Amino acid sequence: MNRGYCIVAQSNVDTDYIRCAYALALSLIKHNPTAKVSLITDDEVEKSYQHVFDQIIPIPWGDMACSSSWKIENRWKVYHVSPYESTIVFDADMLIMTNIQHWWWELEKQDLFFVSNVKNYRGDLITSRFYRKTFDANNLPNLYSGIYFFKKSDKCKEFFYLVEQITKNWEVFYEKYAPKSQQNWSSYDVSCAIASKILGNEKEITNPNSIVSFVHMKRHIQGWHTIPSSWLSILGKYITNDRRLFLGNYAQDLPVHYVEKNFLTDELLARLEDV
Repeated sequence: MNRGYCIVAQSNVDTDYIRCAYALALSLIKHNPTAKVSLITDDEVEKSYQHVFDQIIPIPWGDMACSSSWKIENRWKVYHVSPYESTIVFDADMLIMTNIQHWWWELEKQDLFFVSNVKNYRGDLITSRFYRKTFDANNLPNLYSGIYFFKKSDKCKEFFYLVEQITKNWEVFYEKYAPKSQQNWSSYDVSCAIASKILGNEKEITNPNSIVSFVHMKRHIQGWHTIPSSWLSILGKYITNDRRLFLGNYAQDLPVHYVEKNFLTDELLARLEDV
């Protein structure tokens, strides 16, 4: 089976997402040596970064995110440009510090899969709905696009064609399918959830008991009584000699969506490069 990982990365004025994607690819390949990782971007990629990527693929059909700060408007294109028959897609601001090869055995049982059971850094299932008010108010499928999987298939082609239409006309679709606690910005999570609701395929494309999950480091869902201005201000972090990541003395056995880009210091990147 031709399988691999894809990362969409476009930098904005605040964050060098190509650097994030490079760190992600380094971490993934360290623990999954046979992994093929493709970067999808229209940004310039430093020569020193290029060796970790199986392919560097230009964003096709123009840049729909040229005036956007979140840069999510091109993400529906991954399905069309992925060079793999089976693809796992990661958000760029993640690290994978363990072997996840066994995920393929579960994921390839279906055509399409989204994570719906994110954890905090202690490994506890996140139950807080602080960031999911639009989902709850409109009964949308609880999908997280930080990690998702697809095969090249007719079902997936239909799904991502619909996501394309929602992305291009998000105000219309959000008004119709998510009018309560309505967001005034486009979110890939919400757009994918609306597509799933329209197609009625939630039970087919996610499983809250799946082994496929990730640690989500947004501040308000860590179970803290007092919310810090940055999780980095209260949690220590270090990488062991065998490249295990610890946050607050908890070993991270799932991919970590670190969110706060200051996490990826030059020192941490050097540790990832020192293989």
